Amino acid sequence: MSALADRLSGIAALAIGDRQADRVVPPTGFTVWLTVLTSAAMAFLAVFALALTLATGRLADRWSDSLAQAMTIRISAPAEQAQAQTDAVLAILDGTPGVASARALDAAEQAALLEPWLGPDLPLDRLPLPRLIEVVGDALDARGLRLRLAAEVPGAVLDDHTRWRAPLVEAAGRLRLLGWTALLLIAGVLGAMVTLGAQAALAANAAVIRVLRLVGARDTYVARAFTRRFTLRALTGAVLGTGLGMAAIAALPSTEAAGGFLTGLAFAGWGWVLPLVIPPFAATVAFAATRRAAFRALTRFE
Repeated sequence: MSALADRLSGIAALAIGDRQADRVVPPTGFTVWLTVLTSAAMAFLAVFALALTLATGRLADRWSDSLAQAMTIRISAPAEQAQAQTDAVLAILDGTPGVASARALDAAEQAALLEPWLGPDLPLDRLPLPRLIEVVGDALDARGLRLRLAAEVPGAVLDDHTRWRAPLVEAAGRLRLLGWTALLLIAGVLGAMVTLGAQAALAANAAVIRVLRLVGARDTYVARAFTRRFTLRALTGAVLGTGLGMAAIAALPSTEAAGGFLTGLAFAGWGWVLPLVIPPFAATVAFAATRRAAFRALTRFE
């Protein structure tokens, strides 16, 4: 019960403060700016890392869903048979469950698809290009359709874009992992910088701490003062950095205005709530780092 009472009193002192104990910690100096600015910078970067992680997931899901609903049928046949086989494939698709729409791409659309790779002056009329049919559907039995096409139209090949979806999903998973790794690194850097600031403040006040010990002050009393000051400084900096980061994200141009370049790098819906977790998380990291640094430093003052 006594240990629980001491812990509760410690939490209360951390929240309310102790004017006498606070005098132990210098209210000004480079440690103040070091803690506040580091917390603000790390929180700012954390907002962008979080936004990038969420945007990557949304983009991968959108691409995967789009590719899953779209298929392509390639018809390789002599010129005199191409139209007949195209009509036969369209007739098959018209009676296939799950097919929402199917249409044959014309020469201009095929030229537009090839232009980024082969240039605008490609003589399509001299090349034996296959006919392409775009199929859009949901819950389509690709295996059954592939077998039917092989039996009725041997020159038709169905591509369900599986080989395109798998790398996208894998890349998205790795990017999300990198995003969470970046957040962990940011937390680690914040803890390291706060630790340096706390150690510097403790070293600068070594004489005061020894005097306090002589008059009966316990290490818990001194450590609590440093922990409270540095936790509040980290919280203040994180609030500023998070606010600036959210404002910067909100000021980014929309996907349409950016021509798709930013791929929706912004929070959406409930995602705007997630950055609000950063300040208390930064304060928790600062609390743990300062408390550990304070007790380790106080043991060296013996």
